[in-house]
Amino acid sequence: MLTNAPELRDLHGKIVDIPQNLRVKATKILADLGSRKKVMVAFSGGIDSTLITYLAKLALNENVIAVTADSPSLPQSELQETKNLAVQMNVRHLIIRTDELSDPNYVSNPPNRCYFCKKELGEKLTRLAESMGGYVLLDGTNAEELKGHRPGAAALSERGILRPLAEAGMSKHEIRELSRILGLPNFDKPSMPCLSSRVQYGEIITPERLRRIERAEDAIRSITGVKELRVRDHGNLARIEVGKDERELLFNKEAFDRIANSLQQLGFTYVTLDMRGYRSGSMNDVLTSKKEL
Repeated sequence: MLTNAPELRDLHGKIVDIPQNLRVKATKILADLGSRKKVMVAFSGGIDSTLITYLAKLALNENVIAVTADSPSLPQSELQETKNLAVQMNVRHLIIRTDELSDPNYVSNPPNRCYFCKKELGEKLTRLAESMGGYVLLDGTNAEELKGHRPGAAALSERGILRPLAEAGMSKHEIRELSRILGLPNFDKPSMPCLSSRVQYGEIITPERLRRIERAEDAIRSITGVKELRVRDHGNLARIEVGKDERELLFNKEAFDRIANSLQQLGFTYVTLDMRGYRSGSMNDVLTSKKEL
């Protein structure tokens, strides 16, 4: 057991007892963070970045800064949540403006679109960290995110941004479990990638399109109460994905009619429900299909 790591305490300051396998990984992360003088965390407000921010707070106290990128592809509700979480964790929080929509490589929406977004973010974080006195940069990448189609992770790696959760081999399930034990309020929050991830590859990304997607998802949540939701934008067609255990919340005539009317008012000609339910990265299905031809 590493002895130079701080004790694991929840948001209320209480020492917590956690399973041995999680304790080993968490202690390793805390010891590594504690060896840094000061760190800056790319903080999206998702559970992964929240956990690494909180662990950094335990290890380094005031020598932690959480930085959130405010961009056209970030729902405003998500930006507000990052502010609330930073207050709850008592972590200094900065917001920087990014504008990936000024990059034609991003706007054209190729399969490696995320690379160009994260490249800009990495550059701005690096400049900020250097200007504030040599902060070490971290993000919340988990071990599972090093697999599959992850061009954004490659862009951040090019900037030398560290990923303590992934390096410790921590899975998404383990992150949620540890976050629950530590009392982090968003431990069960569904993943929430940027709004651009809802747009079919090759369809131009515009601020208007992103706002339409955001309003569509807000409308469906208000009508049904679903938590895990994506409105996939296929031009004039909206393909709705909801968590597999939540599909029944939509299975009534009134909900169907209200959703269809709301989305058609936003400019979608056709409104469909994906029978398979929510699937992370479902827009990548077309990439797999092309490879099989």
